[in-house]
Amino acid sequence: AEIQHCLVNAGDVGCGVFECFENNSCEIRGLHEICMTFLHNAGKFDAQGKSFIKDALKCKAHALRHKFSCISRKCPAIKEMVFQLQRECYLKHDLCSAAKENVQVIVEMIHFKDLLQHEPYVDLVNILLTCGEEVKKAITRSVQAQCEQNWGSLCSILSFCTSAVHGDAALGTEKKPGEATRGGAGRGDMLAHSDPDHRESSRASKGERGTKGHLNAHARVKAGGHSPKGAQGIMDRADELSDFSDIRR
Repeated sequence: AEIQHCLVNAGDVGCGVFECFENNSCEIRGLHEICMTFLHNAGKFDAQGKSFIKDALKCKAHALRHKFSCISRKCPAIKEMVFQLQRECYLKHDLCSAAKENVQVIVEMIHFKDLLQHEPYVDLVNILLTCGEEVKKAITRSVQAQCEQNWGSLCSILSFCTSAVHGDAALGTEKKPGEATRGGAGRGDMLAHSDPDHRESSRASKGERGTKGHLNAHARVKAGGHSPKGAQGIMDRADELSDFSDIRR
């Protein structure tokens, strides 16, 4: 009710609408500060950037006014609506194009401390990180430098952990193409990389046939004078060829 009352009385110009979502029981902090930061830095943007700021802030304010009365008054629902509308307005008015043409200004607007306190701010930066390599690298360098100023060597640890996670993920994705092209690799590599569970199940599926085969082979060894080791090698070789055939298929 307090947010609705505030929205009714908020002006159409400025950041009044966004202030309504702060200093209440839900405390969705960051919307008002983002608005003020954009307005404060508007003069540093080119024509496209200025147009984006005007249209995006107007889009967010208008949407928040009109959609607030249509949703549940519970805080989680309000927060989800706020974040969804913010993303829609940024994408609708092409935040990425404005960011690519005004990289330095965008970087100057991002402060490490705000990323720790305001969810809408984090949402904005996450969208910016999808706006191409130039924007992503510039923001990453700036945030890392600010992090080190505030947290020191702890930031290096966090950076290492993130790199390790991404490295493991990359290795995981590389294995799949490798599996698909194993047919062209050397036989030794294929056998080394073949799934042990598959080979085990292949042997298990032979069941009694495998057992009888070993007994018959043993009988043949006694009859023909071949060594048990040689018979076992023949059986293993047959299994390997079967596995090799499965892989080729």
